[in-house]
Formats: sequence, C-alpha cells, structure tokens
Amino acid sequence: MKRIGLVMVLLLLFFVSMFIGTHELTFSGLLEGDSTQWFLLRKTRLPRNIALVLAGGMLSISGKTMQHLMQNKFVSPSTMGMMDSAKLGILFVMIFMPNHSILVRSFIAFVFAYVGVILFLRLSKVLPKGDQMILPLTGIMFGNILGAVASFFAYQFQLVQNMSSWLQGNFATVMEGSYELLYVTIPVFILLYVFAYQITIAGLGETTATSLGINYQLLQRMIFCLVALGSSSVLLMVGTIPFLGVVVPNIVSLIYGDHLKNSLLPTVIFGSSFLLFCDILSRVLIAPYEIPISVVAGVIGGILFLYFLIRRRT
Repeated sequence: MKRIGLVMVLLLLFFVSMFIGTHELTFSGLLEGDSTQWFLLRKTRLPRNIALVLAGGMLSISGKTMQHLMQNKFVSPSTMGMMDSAKLGILFVMIFMPNHSILVRSFIAFVFAYVGVILFLRLSKVLPKGDQMILPLTGIMFGNILGAVASFFAYQFQLVQNMSSWLQGNFATVMEGSYELLYVTIPVFILLYVFAYQITIAGLGETTATSLGINYQLLQRMIFCLVALGSSSVLLMVGTIPFLGVVVPNIVSLIYGDHLKNSLLPTVIFGSSFLLFCDILSRVLIAPYEIPISVVAGVIGGILFLYFLIRRRT
C-alpha cells in the first residue's frame, strides 16, 4: 500500500471514530452550530482521537526501533520488561509521592522504565545466542518478576484495585486537560526519525556499526532512553496496550521492508490506524457499553502474533 493510501485510511478511521459514542454527535449537528455537540467534540472526542493517534504511533515506533537495535523481530517495550519497570515506578509514586504533580510522577515512571531496560540489556549479554525466541521470552519472564514485585507491594499497601484500573488500557476517561502529557511523544518521534540512519546501521550488529564509525553503546542507550520516555508517558496516560509494539512493526516490515528510514513513518501511521480501529470496535461491539481497548487489541494482536510465530516456523 502506498503511503498516501495509509494516510487516507488513518484520516477515515479518525473521522469515523469521532462520531461513535454514547452521546449523539453528528456531522449535520456540527454544521448547524449545535453548542452541545461542539462542546462534546472539543472536550472528549477530539482529545480521545489525538491520544489514540499519539499512543498508537509511539508504541509502534518504539517496537520498530528496539527490534532494529536488538536484531530481533519479537522484542518491544512490553517484551523487554520496560513497561513492567514503569508500572513499578507508578506504584512507587502511588505509595511514597501521592500528592506530587503529573510531571514528577511521569519522571519517576520514566526513570524506572529506563533503569529496567538497562538491566535487561545487561542480562541479554549473558543469554545464549542462536534462537530469536530466547530474548523476548526472557524479557517476558523479567517483566513478570517485576510485575510480581509490584503486585506484592500493591497488596501490602492495598493499592491493587487502584493500580489495575489505572494500568488497564482504556481511552474512555481521556478528555481535555487529562492527556496532554502524550505530546511529549512528538519530539520523541522527531528525534527517532533524525537518528533513523544511525539506527539502521546499528541494526547490522555492534561490530559492523563500530567499524562504520557509530558509537554503538552510546547510540543504543540514547535510543532506549527516548523509547522509555515515550512508552512511559503512554502507560501513564492510557495504560497498557498489549502486542501493538510487536505486531505492527512486523506487518510494516512485510510491506515496506526493513530499512528504518523508509518504514518509520508508515509504522507510525499504521500503529495509529490499528489503535483507532481497535477503539472503534471497543465502542460498537456491546454498545452503548464499552470494552477496554486493551482487551480488543490483545485479541487481535495475539492472533497476529501467533501468525508471525507460525510463519517463522514454516
């Protein structure tokens, strides 16, 4: 599919999503100047769709860059323990710093996410090579250990319900004034695009990249720092969205190839479109009620993930 086609699909999903919901919002009502409908559009529908576009694009591009740097098609922020590290940071804030601003809480979650991924990088150096599944499986186990530690302390401080409701992927509560932290993903997008050429070279391996003049270790830590910043902001604002960071980069690679400079923008657009599509399904399947988007994305993403696993074996 050409890029213009992808953009058209994204705009169509964005437009359709705007008019789906419990409260009535119609195109004719907006043209007639209905103040209630314009208020609804400005306060909830538009912020929700912007949050969907930014979150979908950020998680997809995070997975894409991590897969290049780790030379593994199955790694993503959720399969390297990054998201579970950020959860631990959020729990730390809920216990020890409950009255601090959203910026302080975001910074703590980012620090935990970055430390988590650095620990995993050190762990990955002692893993046996040869099987691509060892790295993501170890990352999932590493994340589960961090998640178990977070659950233990959540039980100790009676915060299990608070943490579960906060971290479940859901855009129903997004409205004006509650999602703006997601704008931090825009400079992250730009910086990742600027370094796309260096990341592509780094994807050839440490030895090759170093011989071509790339400071591999510095580049890897800097890119993972950007990914941790963007991913933790998504986690704080809308919760966990499973499989997105793994399946979208793989689909884009099948269509556009593995050159990062050529596939970075399609990855962002495809990830945003995928999340908008999941959100539309979450609102229409049992309307007027709504299914958390993490459930819909988990089912579709899980099926696609299994497809890529089977495809890899054949």
